[in-house]
Amino acid sequence: MARVLDNWMEGFVAYTDNSEPPQLFKKWVAVGVVAAVLRRKCFLNWGYMTFFPNMYIVLCGPSGCRKGTAMGPGYDMLRELGIKMSAESITREALIRELKNSGDSFVDAKNGKITPHCSLTVFSQELTVFLGYNNHALMADLADWYDCRSSWTYRTKNMGTDDITNIWVNLMGATTPELVQTTLPLDAIGGGLTSRIIFVYEEKKGKSCPTPFLTQQEVQLRQILVNDLEQISMIGGEFRITKEFLHTWIEWYHWQEAHPPFKDSRFAGYIERRPTHMLKLSIIMSAMRKDSNNIITEQDFNSARALMEETEVKMPRTLGGMGKSANADVTTKVLAILASQKQVKRSELLQTFYHDADKDTMNKVLATLESMKAIEIRSVKGDAMIYYTYKQQSLNTDGTPISSVQKTNEEKGD
Repeated sequence: MARVLDNWMEGFVAYTDNSEPPQLFKKWVAVGVVAAVLRRKCFLNWGYMTFFPNMYIVLCGPSGCRKGTAMGPGYDMLRELGIKMSAESITREALIRELKNSGDSFVDAKNGKITPHCSLTVFSQELTVFLGYNNHALMADLADWYDCRSSWTYRTKNMGTDDITNIWVNLMGATTPELVQTTLPLDAIGGGLTSRIIFVYEEKKGKSCPTPFLTQQEVQLRQILVNDLEQISMIGGEFRITKEFLHTWIEWYHWQEAHPPFKDSRFAGYIERRPTHMLKLSIIMSAMRKDSNNIITEQDFNSARALMEETEVKMPRTLGGMGKSANADVTTKVLAILASQKQVKRSELLQTFYHDADKDTMNKVLATLESMKAIEIRSVKGDAMIYYTYKQQSLNTDGTPISSVQKTNEEKGD
């Protein structure tokens, strides 16, 4: 059966239009779903390295921004196609067994070579349940699996070793900023697992849909999406790039080294891995096109870049309350209030955050923000009025400088 949709992501977003999640959540769910069906059957040779289309995607935002709702349609499609997925609540040992038992193989149509692989997708609407709290061993495993090693060995205490060939793990999860703070140990921030995760942050739902019922057209579109997804799952072998892709890649690679999306030490590892994320995403963008033929074009790169840069605008807010400073959390909360209200009295801040900060702590927080030039303090009739200088100083609500992309969007009024 031939594919119908010109672009699978566009079809998925159209199918979920009458639902409340933000558009950005829907786009990344589409990415995670297509990655899940491609598995380790697809690859891109890149000099001494080989890249595979697995990604670690985490939807992040406060309760009520419809993270789980965004993931639901994609999860149902993967279940319908029988894609191997792990349980949402599982021990590290059981996960390793599931990964080992997910063994499969594919035949490369070009050379007839049979290649075994162990491909597994983690699809967890409550990522904290899957990861547990400060589970260093599981986080280290996930970081290790991201690069899809050809051989991985697990040594048990009493039962010898488990050898897994051609490993491939894809992660699609959801959580809140508060749970990120309690789940991930501080020493994991900046490198390790977090450098491999695409954090997709939204602070509220996309729109209100009081009657999210499917029309007959949407029911038909879903069936087309599932059929096309089944065709995508049959893709295998090497992906190749065009000359135009390579030219654009080289220009972007040098440009992005001089223009990181944000200056935040907690994302230093992510910025170093950004080219890897782009190559993996470019493979997926190519597979989403009906006329892909395993060719990655300049169009695929531009689509991947646009999605990454749109996501990076709010990405730092995921880790807004995390840091070694004892006041990091309350500092983030104060900035969020000021970003919303633009000005507020010191006494009002104390009333709002009395459970988080006493007078001395609040003074330290405000002094820090004033030194950062994130706020301006003026005395007004015996009480200090705090003015937020967000646009003048180009700061995010967590105090980090906004990206060049975000500045451009704000200047346009987007």
